[in-house]
Amino acid sequence: MKARQITSVLLGVSSLLVLTSVQAADIAAGKAKSSACAGCHGADGNSMNAIWPKLAGQHASYLEKQIHDFKSGKRKDPTMNAMVAALNDKDITNIAAYFSSQKAKPAKFDAALVKKGQDIYRGGISDISVAACMGCHSPTGEGNGPAGFPVLKSQHPEYVAAQLQKFKDGSRTNDSGKMMQNLVKRMSGDEMKAVAAYVAAMK
Repeated sequence: MKARQITSVLLGVSSLLVLTSVQAADIAAGKAKSSACAGCHGADGNSMNAIWPKLAGQHASYLEKQIHDFKSGKRKDPTMNAMVAALNDKDITNIAAYFSSQKAKPAKFDAALVKKGQDIYRGGISDISVAACMGCHSPTGEGNGPAGFPVLKSQHPEYVAAQLQKFKDGSRTNDSGKMMQNLVKRMSGDEMKAVAAYVAAMK
């Protein structure tokens, strides 16, 4: 079987697993359980503080993975590690489904950085072999749930830039195959901020 066929089969299986997980989720139960998350992330997943990510509209599969990673310690943050410690697998599935079902609100961004960010997001930086972000996160910033690539559109630019920096300095390492770590290690802080502004501007 050719590599492309194998990839198609794997993505198909992943999509089925994600769909099954979402169908099995109890959104109402997730909303109730998410009350502890509201202080930072907002009752509907739209955080008011730009250093905390918006969860509204994010792929449920991505949210589940991040919560599991925080619980296991694979992704480190003292607050999140403690907050998710008592959640069981069903709680995590339900919470992820609830936030995924919400709609992200527009983000504030520096308009002066958008054009530079757009060029990088859509075309990469050939001089330093940085691939275009849209290859994984899609031209519209919708990401790819089955592949584990998050939605970026309308996310707080401060949060996005901070996560890119964490991938670069090695304080965040829960990306599959070190894809993000390898990509951003060649990017400057200004380039990261520009990309963050561009995805924040997406609607």
